[in-house]
Amino acid sequence: MTDRLDDLIRDALEAEEQDILKDTEELGYFALGLSQFRGKLGWVTWVVMIVQGAMFLGGVWCAIGFFAATDALTALHWGLPAAVLILAATTLKLSLMPQMQADRILRELKRVELMLVSRRL
Repeated sequence: MTDRLDDLIRDALEAEEQDILKDTEELGYFALGLSQFRGKLGWVTWVVMIVQGAMFLGGVWCAIGFFAATDALTALHWGLPAAVLILAATTLKLSLMPQMQADRILRELKRVELMLVSRRL
């Protein structure tokens, strides 16, 4: 049903609007994730990913120290920062999901606007 609707929209639009339609095509999960690195807020995504990567690597380094510990106090000294850093890195990574969803909704809204414009003509 959706493919048929997309074909009808494509046929109804002029050449100029065809370019807009291509810009609003639905992206896959990975393409949508990679699109977060472009645009007005792309720099924020770069900063979040760099900080997230550093926190994850720090967490892995602390986890190695945790597993190499021989007594409980040393294990606590390495294990607590490892858990905090890895959880914080995961939280930072997941903080990008609402922006991805907002981009999907805006893209669909542009498609609806195109459909309304093509019906008015």
